[in-house]
Amino acid sequence: MSNEYRIETKCIQSGWKPKKGEPRMMPIYQSTTFKYDTTEEMGRLFDLKDNGYFYTRCQNPTNDLVAAKIADLEGGVAAVLTSSGQAANFYAVFNICEAGDHVICASSIYGGTLNVLGVTAKKMGISCTFVDVDASKEELDKAFQPNTKAVVAETIANPSLVVLDIEKMAEVAHSHGVPLIVDNTFATPVNCRPFEWGADIVTHSTTKYMDGHAAQVGGAIVDSGNFDWEAHKEKFPGLTTPDESYHGVVYTKQFGKAAYITKINAQLMRDLGSIPSPMNCFILNLGLESLVLRVERHCYNAQKVAEYLEGHPLVGKVNYPGLEDDRYHALAQKYMPKGTCGVISFELKAGREAAVRFMDSLKLASIVTHVADAKTSVLHPASHTHRQLNDQQLEAAGVSPGMIRLSVGIEHIDDIIADLEQALKASENEI
Repeated sequence: MSNEYRIETKCIQSGWKPKKGEPRMMPIYQSTTFKYDTTEEMGRLFDLKDNGYFYTRCQNPTNDLVAAKIADLEGGVAAVLTSSGQAANFYAVFNICEAGDHVICASSIYGGTLNVLGVTAKKMGISCTFVDVDASKEELDKAFQPNTKAVVAETIANPSLVVLDIEKMAEVAHSHGVPLIVDNTFATPVNCRPFEWGADIVTHSTTKYMDGHAAQVGGAIVDSGNFDWEAHKEKFPGLTTPDESYHGVVYTKQFGKAAYITKINAQLMRDLGSIPSPMNCFILNLGLESLVLRVERHCYNAQKVAEYLEGHPLVGKVNYPGLEDDRYHALAQKYMPKGTCGVISFELKAGREAAVRFMDSLKLASIVTHVADAKTSVLHPASHTHRQLNDQQLEAAGVSPGMIRLSVGIEHIDDIIADLEQALKASENEI
């Protein structure tokens, strides 16, 4: 897709390019296998000498068309889709790490990712140091080790809404010869394009705003093509030395800027799977077509709700970067001047029990283990998404016991606020 096109156009036009007589809507290649005429033709695919498809566990045309659209939206050179956002974040790290390696991760990151890197990866021999992204460059430098291979963070943290200083973190990572991996789920490429600020790899839970309707679970990994793996080849042997499981191919030599994504497809998908179904990718593409319109409405509604909550006598604290007195407002204006996201976190003055009464009294908003779709929803992170964390970990993640995460949908703003008002009154009446 031409770089001259704006993101509104790319959301519609990128990916599938029908030829004469082909369907205007992207087709669903709902097949596990793909036929070839000769043994040599298929053999060349297994040798990575030709492009093509042979088994959907590794690659599928429908999936790749949607991945190409997301890569275009982010300004990357290539992308791969995964079966979930969790799989995307794991693969993004595991693609360049092995036993004995070390990664640095934002302590405010989503609880599921925190557990993947702090617990599961540890069992595989990959250690992780969690850092405060608000720390100075000098303090962040101290977290690096000789075996550090990546820095991982979120554009907007879920659910604390910490805004990442992408330029600062990229400078620190690059000074140590490692890439910056940024989860851009909440901001989406509509509001922030991390590659323009120095990030190297971007991940998404496409389950959220990209899908927008809570209809499919998926993830995405996008490579900027900007990180020079060869310049730091001793750190990344998986990309810069022969892969004996693929006839000695050296990904950086054979695939250049596509090396990182090719390795995920050829090696991790081959060995571990975690590829989304073609049908789920078709549904995701439908969501992408309306992404810009929905994100604009989410941000508009969230701003109004944040201002309403900030002025409410029962509310003690509101976290939303769109508010002028929010500690991350300046960073949000720098990196996301058009808006941040539709997610707000806040606390009631009366504490955790009042928060539970408030949530149970909502009528329009639903209590669900989800966020960032068209419907307004609410969740108590300490009891739900971050339930596996202890008090110290909760504090490091910016999650207080009484925090409420509110995902503001695209319903009429007056109806959303009316529902919040009646639930707040209900929480007060039972104190």
